Amino acid sequence: MTAEETVARACPRIGDLGWAFYFAPATLARGKELGLDGFRFYFLGRGGVLGDVDAAVAHAAFGYFAPALVERIWTSARAHVAPVVAAREYFECAAAFGRAHFGTLDLDAFCAAAGAVNAAADPVGLTLYSGIRALSLAPDPPARAMQLIAVLRELRGSAHLLAVRASGLDARTAHFIRRPDDFASFGWDPDDPPVATDVERAKLAAADALTDALVLPAFAALDDVARDALIAGIDAIAAALS
Repeated sequence: MTAEETVARACPRIGDLGWAFYFAPATLARGKELGLDGFRFYFLGRGGVLGDVDAAVAHAAFGYFAPALVERIWTSARAHVAPVVAAREYFECAAAFGRAHFGTLDLDAFCAAAGAVNAAADPVGLTLYSGIRALSLAPDPPARAMQLIAVLRELRGSAHLLAVRASGLDARTAHFIRRPDDFASFGWDPDDPPVATDVERAKLAAADALTDALVLPAFAALDDVARDALIAGIDAIAAALS
């Protein structure tokens, strides 16, 4: 399996699996204990790696949400919990999710491979990824595996946001093209959608290709054995959650 094939196989599934703990019952319960509803824990948990920043900075890092929505949720959430505290708690929720669902899986080789990708990735310009990458990983494989999947999801997501802008597309339009049914739920006015011509769609396709190119060096750090272990681990985790 080549590095390009590994990216093509692994990244979409990491994107699907990496948010599995975001709104899990145990995560929602922990958020409630902290005084945060699910949406506020999501924003402060993911964005808290940035520190106690202004909502405009959080919006720039998330990219696809409407500024007014981020302003309202971020500001009200940080009034209850310090962002850095929420980030650590959210990351621990990922660990707890892994322990609850992957305890019977042999994930040592997967953790080694995913950890090698993380170590080889260049965090420059990748805002949310650089933040979550700085958090300490759990020592036990089930917990560590879920955290690494969340971390690699942020790697791809941050790279894609960078690629969208580099391709001359704004994040609002990119979001509308990719997920039109979620346009309103991300805080945008459904009665005022962006214009999505073939030109914009071509720019998004270019951004997708650039995203692959940005993350490729990290996956290229793996040898054939590690690439197989990465994919096998993803398969086992997906099966455990199916």
